[in-house]
Amino acid sequence: MQIPKANIYVVVGALLVASSAARAASLTADDEAAIRKLSASYLDALFGCHAEEFADLFVPKSGAFASGFRGRMVGREQLILLVQSERHCTGEQPARPGGTNPPTVAIDATSEGARGVANLGTAEYEDEYAKTPNGWRFASRTVIVAAEKAAGLDAREMLAIQKLAGARAADHYEPDPKGVSRLLTSGVRIGVAGNEVTGRVFSKAGGYDDEVYEKAAPGQWRVKSSTHVP
Repeated sequence: MQIPKANIYVVVGALLVASSAARAASLTADDEAAIRKLSASYLDALFGCHAEEFADLFVPKSGAFASGFRGRMVGREQLILLVQSERHCTGEQPARPGGTNPPTVAIDATSEGARGVANLGTAEYEDEYAKTPNGWRFASRTVIVAAEKAAGLDAREMLAIQKLAGARAADHYEPDPKGVSRLLTSGVRIGVAGNEVTGRVFSKAGGYDDEVYEKAAPGQWRVKSSTHVP
């Protein structure tokens, strides 16, 4: 008996969903322990100004760190520059003590690996993890502060806003107290002003664009207004 084509699509779809669920359910106790160790190593590397060790905690080439002020920094080179520009690493602020107790991470398995959320009190880390030949690594880590969360922002929404800038966005450097140029922001510097989500896009053509965004749908944003500053 010939099976109708529509039924074949239903069966294939169900198999794909089942396969995805099976992969998502495959996170072991060892996997969770490795992810928690990864999160602890993050703070040790960051507070200790170990830039290369910090970068090694992320997926090579595509690993990303994001926050409102920093924008989205992708790849080993930018991740190293990120740590090197931290104020406690440039001498602008006192060194941070090592051995800090890492925040507890709530971990869930996904079809791509795992995701996690760590409550920092006034902020939180939203993570995506991937299992590589060298063990678990951050696919991305996004910092969300209280004002951003209150404005409806999370890692997905921040990424959607970053994508609005496209290829026009440039890396933004500023000198530290010793005159060394440091990478401070890559992509859009996102902020919250009152009830509005704003952004500053440093332009490859020079100057920057100050923008206001509005949410069109979950994960979809548009530019409400933009002012160019030469």
